[in-house]
Amino acid sequence: IHSSSTLRNEKLMEFFDDPKLWNETEVKVGRAWRTDELRIKSNKELHQLWYILLKERNMLFTMEHECNDKMEVFPNPERIDKVKISMENLETVVRERNKAYHLLETGETGERPQKQIHNAFGLRCTYKTCEHVLPPFMNIKWIKAQHNTYGGRAVHKFLLHYREKMYNVKRKAKNRSRNEVMMMLRRNPNIDLQMLKRKYPDVDIDKLLSQDKTRGHFVTKVDA
Repeated sequence: IHSSSTLRNEKLMEFFDDPKLWNETEVKVGRAWRTDELRIKSNKELHQLWYILLKERNMLFTMEHECNDKMEVFPNPERIDKVKISMENLETVVRERNKAYHLLETGETGERPQKQIHNAFGLRCTYKTCEHVLPPFMNIKWIKAQHNTYGGRAVHKFLLHYREKMYNVKRKAKNRSRNEVMMMLRRNPNIDLQMLKRKYPDVDIDKLLSQDKTRGHFVTKVDA
């Protein structure tokens, strides 16, 4: 007969990995669950899989904290990312089923209504509505939050620098794509142009073909 302390210790060890793997530097694991694989499972199987992933995530967090505390290398830290991706895909599948059910029964998605608003920094963000105990005209806190407008020299200066930064990020990304396409055209003049246009839709490939930089140093052979 196991005592209560023994049972508690056994349950506590579920937060740790298999003791055989404690001194290993690499642990063989599989990939994350895909949405296509989760869609063919029943609701009961998804419910069971959610708690399995939740238990695995708690175990990995515990082992990561223990390894950091003992100044040891946590083997395969990408396991946490795989569990996170699996849980996100599972939530996506459950949300799809909930939307389909509500659309069939009520004609609505059942999701919380949301709208785009400006926060105190002047940036657009998504606001999801929620239920409140007090009605709108009595909820002073909600009224203040709804009428929270941005302004002032500091906010306008921040928006100016923020927009300039975002513009430079887009400009540099476009220049990188343009240079990549230019190098491909120089190294391989017979490359598939339709493939390049699909891969780089923001680059004007026809305009690059008319420039000397994309022609390279290839010399055509002339038969004697």
